[in-house]
Amino acid sequence: MGRLSGKVVLITGGGSGLGRAAAMLAAQEDATVVVTDVNAAGGAETCRLAGQRCHFLQHDTRDEADWRRILGDIETRFGALHGLVNNAGILGPFPAPPESEDLERLHKIFAVNVDGVFLGCKLALPLMAKSGGGSIINLSSVAALIGTPYLVAYGMSKGAVRQLTKSIAVHAARTGTRVRCNSIHPGVIETPMGDVLIGDASFSKARQQAIPLGEFGRPEDVGHAIVYLLADESRYITGIELVIDGGLTAI
Repeated sequence: MGRLSGKVVLITGGGSGLGRAAAMLAAQEDATVVVTDVNAAGGAETCRLAGQRCHFLQHDTRDEADWRRILGDIETRFGALHGLVNNAGILGPFPAPPESEDLERLHKIFAVNVDGVFLGCKLALPLMAKSGGGSIINLSSVAALIGTPYLVAYGMSKGAVRQLTKSIAVHAARTGTRVRCNSIHPGVIETPMGDVLIGDASFSKARQQAIPLGEFGRPEDVGHAIVYLLADESRYITGIELVIDGGLTAI
């Protein structure tokens, strides 16, 4: 029996990168995994790789009505929701210092990275409470913990996710929902999003030299942490910032 046996888990942005790794590892631990993404081909491929325990639904996390549709479908098909991984996110162009950022692009980044996470927390909480509790995991970033003058809008959005996570954690605990909420803060990870940064030779070399462990992270490094926070073994953990960055922010 796997560590997530009997649990229904929703992973947004599961069509690639961290979401795909988390979906595959959660399925290996016997969870029923619902992967959502705007990218239908990527989501279907994730479920092909993860196996029969994985189910794909196309989903725009910026849209409240779409969230209600997804959660209604999950309740109808599976009867419960025990885990939510708010992973869907966008980076925006790189580099993007303050002088070159514009308000319209900032709003687009916030719509996915902040609005989508907020809607997931807000709308999933009642179903998760009804299901006996569970775990919400919000994907933030080390960009929420350090200055990111080269990615101002992205860093702002991930800082908002960090704060939202703590507010949800305290609210959920005080209202007796038995729902925990934690944020994960990856450093540079070898994913399609991370490759935008890694592909810039000067940035990549300087950043890798700054990482005490001397290498960029892999998707499964974050995926294993997600499984841990979904599992009952983390039952006493809520409101934390789990940093997965090879020691970058320890300096």
